[in-house]
Amino acid sequence: MEDRTEIIETTPETRQVTSAPRTTEVRTHERGAPEVEHTESVAYDPFENRRMTAYRVTQLIYLIFGIIEGLIIIRFVLKALGANPSAGFADFIYGITYPLILPFIGLFGNPASQGTVLEINSIVALIVYALVGWLLAKLVWIMLGETRSAVKTRSSAIDSHV
Repeated sequence: MEDRTEIIETTPETRQVTSAPRTTEVRTHERGAPEVEHTESVAYDPFENRRMTAYRVTQLIYLIFGIIEGLIIIRFVLKALGANPSAGFADFIYGITYPLILPFIGLFGNPASQGTVLEINSIVALIVYALVGWLLAKLVWIMLGETRSAVKTRSSAIDSHV
């Protein structure tokens, strides 16, 4: 008794058509037995590129706002610990973060004691930038993101050719 299996795989002719299904046929032939044919079709996800773009833009937004938040946290810690403002690193951090907290300066008073400053403006800036980053990321996902996905279908047929 001889068993024979054929696997026939077809794919779309052009790469530009991403929604065309790929079909895989498996045909099993046994001597003296009817031919059994199994067909599996997989539909490609036409929204994959759009969803990946939205994901990457969202991650870029989170990265940018994460860096901003990190710099403001370093500024807050340096001020709270009373770092020397004329030291190179402190001067660099204060110079970079000044434009970021500028809209919040004067909003609240900053308590100071023996060279340390509890900079409330930095805390408010942290909260506002976190909310703005989150809102921008959600807006990008709403505008670009796609939640639909592909459908995978399977079908089997028995052909009774003898």
